[in-house]
Amino acid sequence: MKLLFGALTLLVPGGVFAAAAAPSMESVLEANRAAVGAMPARGSLDLEYDLATSGLTGTAAHRGDLATGAFVDLFDLSLITGGNGYDGRIPWQTDVSGVSIPQEGGDRIPVAVNEAYRNANLWWRRDRGGATIVYLGREAVDGRPADHLTVTPRGGAPFEAWFDASSHMLVKTTEPQQFFKTQTLYGDYRREAGVMLAHRRDIDFGTGDIQKMVLKRARVDATRPLATYSTPTGKPVGGQLEGGLKTVTLPFRLLNNHVYVEAMVNGKGPYTFIVDTGGHTLIAPRVAKEAGLQTLGEGSTSGAGEGKSTTGYAHYREIALGPVRLTDQPAFITDIYDRSIEGIPVDGMVGFELFSRFAVSLDYGAKTMTVSDFAAFDPRGAGTPVPFKFYDHLPAVRGMIDNLPARFDIDTGSRSELDITSPFVGRHQLRDRYRPGITAITGWGVGGASRSYVVRVPSIMLGTVKVPSVVSGLSTDKGGSISDPSYDGNIGSGLLKRFAVTFDYQDQVMYLKLLDPPPADAGHFDRSGLWINAADAGFTVTEVAAGGPAEVAGIRKGDVVTAINGQPARIEELSDARTLLRSLPAGSTVELKLLRAGAPLTVQVQLRDLI
Repeated sequence: MKLLFGALTLLVPGGVFAAAAAPSMESVLEANRAAVGAMPARGSLDLEYDLATSGLTGTAAHRGDLATGAFVDLFDLSLITGGNGYDGRIPWQTDVSGVSIPQEGGDRIPVAVNEAYRNANLWWRRDRGGATIVYLGREAVDGRPADHLTVTPRGGAPFEAWFDASSHMLVKTTEPQQFFKTQTLYGDYRREAGVMLAHRRDIDFGTGDIQKMVLKRARVDATRPLATYSTPTGKPVGGQLEGGLKTVTLPFRLLNNHVYVEAMVNGKGPYTFIVDTGGHTLIAPRVAKEAGLQTLGEGSTSGAGEGKSTTGYAHYREIALGPVRLTDQPAFITDIYDRSIEGIPVDGMVGFELFSRFAVSLDYGAKTMTVSDFAAFDPRGAGTPVPFKFYDHLPAVRGMIDNLPARFDIDTGSRSELDITSPFVGRHQLRDRYRPGITAITGWGVGGASRSYVVRVPSIMLGTVKVPSVVSGLSTDKGGSISDPSYDGNIGSGLLKRFAVTFDYQDQVMYLKLLDPPPADAGHFDRSGLWINAADAGFTVTEVAAGGPAEVAGIRKGDVVTAINGQPARIEELSDARTLLRSLPAGSTVELKLLRAGAPLTVQVQLRDLI
């Protein structure tokens, strides 16, 4: 009698059972371990890849400790290079301008712990490396059945993993990173250095760019000291003060709560650049062309708002802010702000690359920016020190929102006082906690309009510095940076302009020195219920807040403001108009001349406090 074992079932009292046990977390991981082969318990696994991403090609390299999972990942796309790593204690990253910084803010530590866990295959250990692992069932990945696990390493964050039901190889992982969901696909397994390794790895960081990696070489070397995986040291290059200066003070314009300075690019200009702790060096395509830059590749950027923007890459010889020189670095070539948003052409941005090479003080009262060599910087008189960690390239500080512990990003490129992230808003039911409030557009970034429910929070704390009566946007965003669950609030220049603010990225300290008197509109929110952008004929009404003074006066979305209190609405004075509508006292009446479908109209708007 021939038994067909592949179809055998056993009839027993109480029901019918399959001969093979149903998959479990234990059986899936044991099958994966057997399929991969005898990975050495100690040593270093070195991998080299061909890399293609964002329209560029180059190489990538991975070096990982087999016992702990500590790692260094590097990429070289000729035009841009960088990397990140983790020594089992502190994650770090090297940005495209060559500056290496520790990463201890936001979700950077849990993300690094997760990668180390996978690198060392800690799920194979008897105690599963201290992780909590749950089997979620069998489902299709690329049309093939796969076993689905969720894994939460000790000190890490939950991620998901799928193992092919036939080959038992890892074929997919997903995990949240910042406000994206990263997905990695693994395939083309072949035996290298005695074990099965994926020769194809496709990483989608959620931005629309797919990082395609093809394995070229693999080898197992002797164990290296864990210090090999620590943050690279060395003074950043590519920044200097001309003529032997140690410090220099430059004027800036404060428009729409944004800091703008004059800049020259490869000797061309002057151009108008925004100064943004939350950004990298950006150059508008028009400026890149005038400066003779060659743009290569195409990537995707995100920020405030839920949309995305495309970007290319170029190498510049010099960006000069007076005698401050940034030299021989890559820049992202992309449109920044349309003139309709700011009322002026915005030609570029200087951000992390400037702050990581100099101590920078922004005196919002004097409208001056002081740039100093770190060695010459003297913090005496700079104000109250507030230590920070880095979350990606942003300073991240601890503090309070009212009586709730909170983590803040410090972002001079934001026009708001405080934007509270949508996860924090939901977790603490802030819509019910703070009243009255109003739904309005509160900002506009590379991701488009950012909309919030705006309220007044009694106070916040930045370190030991207390700031009273803070205009706060309770975000409703489902995407973009203000939907990130890894921090709780974004502090913008709307709040920072109450201070002279100094950033020392070398020692990771921000200094706050209170201005006396504060700016006239500090702590005030728009009293008209309007969001206006610039247009050829004046200011276009982009949004009218429900129940606000503008709606009561009969103003509609799409109307064009041609004059305010008898003064013509000029594009370049958009910032002044916005300031006026939040700084005039409640009860004031403002006369607006409008065009509606080409027909003139005059209305009286009685301002009032909306929050």
